[in-house]
Amino acid sequence: MVEIAGVMRTDSGMFGLWSPAAFGHVSDYDSWEAELADDEDIARHLAAGAFVPVNIGFDGDFKIAVRVGSSADPAELTDRERGYLLMTSDPYVFLSAGVAVVSGIEYVHTLADIGLQVPLPMGRWCVRVALIQSDKEPGQRDEQGQPLPSALPAFTLLINPEQDPNSTYRTSVATFEQRAL
Repeated sequence: MVEIAGVMRTDSGMFGLWSPAAFGHVSDYDSWEAELADDEDIARHLAAGAFVPVNIGFDGDFKIAVRVGSSADPAELTDRERGYLLMTSDPYVFLSAGVAVVSGIEYVHTLADIGLQVPLPMGRWCVRVALIQSDKEPGQRDEQGQPLPSALPAFTLLINPEQDPNSTYRTSVATFEQRAL
């Protein structure tokens, strides 16, 4: 099992797991805008398995954890994360060429050395995004209200090998279904 975590920032309201191989031609703002500025463009990359959204709708710094499992040892939430789980997305498909990156969507280009580099063997992967209420866990904030290094991630991406090539995958830019209050 591979696990990588870090605090990242987005100024566009969305993070993503993305394939550097699929976006190798994106090298400046104009080429980025042509590929990712509109929801229709993002949806095209979702359907192709090149991008998985972590669409939060607002800017900020968030701790994100990525777990890569195998058929024998699937990636799952920890008991601690399950205790503060708010919701989990339906599965997205991701096609890996050997590595993936998690960053703010605005950093999807080859010139940015920002984000989590995730070693991910070539193949088809199933990705679920979990939204964790990390701010609800007692004792994990400092005097200024900032998360301690031991705090749970706000988002955990669970990446496992695809089990059924005939599976139906989520293609919505909205990562989570809206819940009725």
